[in-house]
Amino acid sequence: MLKEFYCNELYVRHAVDDEPGEKQLDFHVHDRCEIYYFVGGNAHSLVEASDYPLRKGSLLIMRPGEAHSIRIFKSETYERYAVNFPISVFDSFDPRRILMRPYIDRELGKGNHFYLPGLEDIFAKMTEEKIDEYTRSVTITTGICRLMEIINKEFDSGKQVKSASPTVAEEAVAYVNANILKDISVTSLADRFYMSKSAFCKLFKEATGASPWNYITAKRLLEAANMISEGATALEASEKCGFGDYSSFYRAYVKRFGTGPKSKAVSRLK
Repeated sequence: MLKEFYCNELYVRHAVDDEPGEKQLDFHVHDRCEIYYFVGGNAHSLVEASDYPLRKGSLLIMRPGEAHSIRIFKSETYERYAVNFPISVFDSFDPRRILMRPYIDRELGKGNHFYLPGLEDIFAKMTEEKIDEYTRSVTITTGICRLMEIINKEFDSGKQVKSASPTVAEEAVAYVNANILKDISVTSLADRFYMSKSAFCKLFKEATGASPWNYITAKRLLEAANMISEGATALEASEKCGFGDYSSFYRAYVKRFGTGPKSKAVSRLK
């Protein structure tokens, strides 16, 4: 079951998989902020390389460019809500982005997880089917504001659920992010962490949900898309983001975003 609604720049969905099976769900890197609320199932969330076991009432936040995926451990009904919005969503009345602090004032893959049972009603109202579009717009907007008020309070109190101790995978992911536009390869990464290439690839994929090269490519494509939106040409963006061949960049861009790099109507919720 899937219910999804678009309201201006806001996207809200409620999804239920009755028999999800044990699997790794899609790896995502997109240009939106996300609020994810876990209702039921047996799953962990992977954000960058941080592993967060989920329970009913788990709420996670992801900022633009923050890689994340879900790992299902048992074939139990998997239910969740998610809200996506641009980081500029509150700029009309909060140009200093104070409400965005939980997203921007922390390291990638750190401090994503809060335990906040009792919020399901807020999400349910935003995804109610039998309301008119105006009411939905008001309900979604006020719902997100309410959620951000709660998240900010928890963030200021330091009540995030901690992930496990740092791992080699987290060190590797941090290194990749710090050097994402430089000349790096899977072989050089494996050598840096004193591992064989196959062992490094296995470790990286288990930790992030993506192979090292798919991870690097996704991050570079998003960076290129941001450069293009800010006025760079597609060729300039491809070169600055480490794509030596423009045709390869173009094909990867279309595959990732569903449209060419010159288009202004790019959907990047992937």
